[in-house]
Amino acid sequence: MTDSVRFPAEWEPQSAVLIAWPHAGTDWAERLAEVEETYIALVTAISRFEPVIVCVADDDLQIYAEARLRSARVDMARVRFVIAAYNDTWLRDSGPITLRQDGGFRLLDFRFTGWGGKFEASLDDQLVTSLDAAQVFVPSQVQTVDFALEGGAIETDGAGTLLTTWKCLHERHPQRTRESLSTDMAAWLSQERVLWLDHGYLEGDDTDAHIDTLARFAGPDAIVYQGCDVATDSHYTELQAMGAELAALRKADGQPYRLFVLPWAEPILDHGRRLAASYANFLIVNGAVLMPAYGDKADAAAQAVLAEAFPQHEIVPVPCRALIWQNGSLHCLTMQLPAGLLAA
Repeated sequence: MTDSVRFPAEWEPQSAVLIAWPHAGTDWAERLAEVEETYIALVTAISRFEPVIVCVADDDLQIYAEARLRSARVDMARVRFVIAAYNDTWLRDSGPITLRQDGGFRLLDFRFTGWGGKFEASLDDQLVTSLDAAQVFVPSQVQTVDFALEGGAIETDGAGTLLTTWKCLHERHPQRTRESLSTDMAAWLSQERVLWLDHGYLEGDDTDAHIDTLARFAGPDAIVYQGCDVATDSHYTELQAMGAELAALRKADGQPYRLFVLPWAEPILDHGRRLAASYANFLIVNGAVLMPAYGDKADAAAQAVLAEAFPQHEIVPVPCRALIWQNGSLHCLTMQLPAGLLAA
């Protein structure tokens, strides 16, 4: 990290949150009506605290989405639409990763490969370019990086520390060593050090263990992570080992992190397929933390943990059970834009 270039933490002031509206051409087609209700709840929640930029595939989808939001009495003064082509709606991974530099911004446009070629992603890989051309952002440097990296794979504390998982980065770049990956990511993202986790996963996760489903910074000295206390559950050994790894991590000053453990939801199945329900996939906005809720008895306990970890924020549950059918949740859908980045 240099004095002039910095990767801001998610809890720093934001100008807006970016999402993409689902439509019949996305993987949501089979359950579109159900997931639209989640999107309405999400936009309603975000717009209480800051503007929402909604990507839509065409004019017709904009008219439709606007009508749905108006009927739900969303404050449309805080909603802006932009027409852009996209394969899928997981903007955490295809949206811009923003650095602050010299009073302005650098938008990092990493290669997006559909999580290692699992899904078609050619349109998603062009999304940052499309949004910049549509003048969504103030004039900024757009830096194309020929390296596969998704926003959900990295966490920053805003002070030079990056947290990520070896499973994900090794899956994307099997020929690379941990040391070489650390060097390059630290340079691109203006970080002083990279912390790696070797344990932790969720069944039903297409991302190869994205950090934003497992462990999240809650400040420069705190980490919130997804626990599992059910010894008979298939996740128990890995998540317990991840907890031990996190306890062994040290801040840059050599002190341990304060740790907050999120509760474990009961298994949620879709025709026998385990779905990836993680409370760690929360979104921080201005003055609030939006928490994925799954209609599980653990929802209330998760809300209490987040309230302890973020005492200055309102904790707002958002129903996300529909989202995990496609193996992601609330944070995966969204990308925050730091304060000052959104064009007037």
